[in-house]
Amino acid sequence: MKFSGEKVSAVIARYSEELSWLEALDCPSTVYNKGESPVEGAVVLPNVGRESHTYLTHIVRNYPDFPEFLVFLQGAPFIHMEEGADCAKLNSLIADCIDRNVPFKGFAWFRLVCDRLGRPHQMADPANKGKWAGWGRDIPVGDTYEKLFERTPPEKFIASAATGLFMVRRDRILVRSKNFYEKALGVIESDPGDARNTGHAFERLWQVVFNGSRSINPELG
Repeated sequence: MKFSGEKVSAVIARYSEELSWLEALDCPSTVYNKGESPVEGAVVLPNVGRESHTYLTHIVRNYPDFPEFLVFLQGAPFIHMEEGADCAKLNSLIADCIDRNVPFKGFAWFRLVCDRLGRPHQMADPANKGKWAGWGRDIPVGDTYEKLFERTPPEKFIASAATGLFMVRRDRILVRSKNFYEKALGVIESDPGDARNTGHAFERLWQVVFNGSRSINPELG
């Protein structure tokens, strides 16, 4: 089933991934390209802040004119979904969320529970040494939470969108002001090379950002 752009659209954070799978996606998409190889029709962004920078840039630039649902995806989403997942499976998940009016849904095959330092994590996996600037460091989940919400972070976080693949309803985005997302974008941009793993921290905080609670927004109270 094809959905209109007023109902749902996708935001794609691409570096060098092959995107032919988008032809089978049942909704319109906006591709943001941070890699050196061009993509026709893509919005070019500097290669900073991982996919979190891409997502927040889209929100800030389009606030408050969103479709009923937004889908946020990395350029190669299926490796983080259940075994054998493909665009047909992704379309089915999107359609199910729309049918049930789900406010927030992570698409990874797993959820994780972590502490304020993102533990347990695999940031020191020898196989990944040198792949990113923050290799070997903890993930500043608690510190990033405190910067965003100006309150003491909880001891534990349940991350339901840990791989940066999720779908969120428009009203959940609009609970927080444009200024909030600009602030969040600034937090990401303060660590452009992700040397402190701030981008990884956002992967563990999306369910908090879009949880609909006004009480943890310092602007709105």
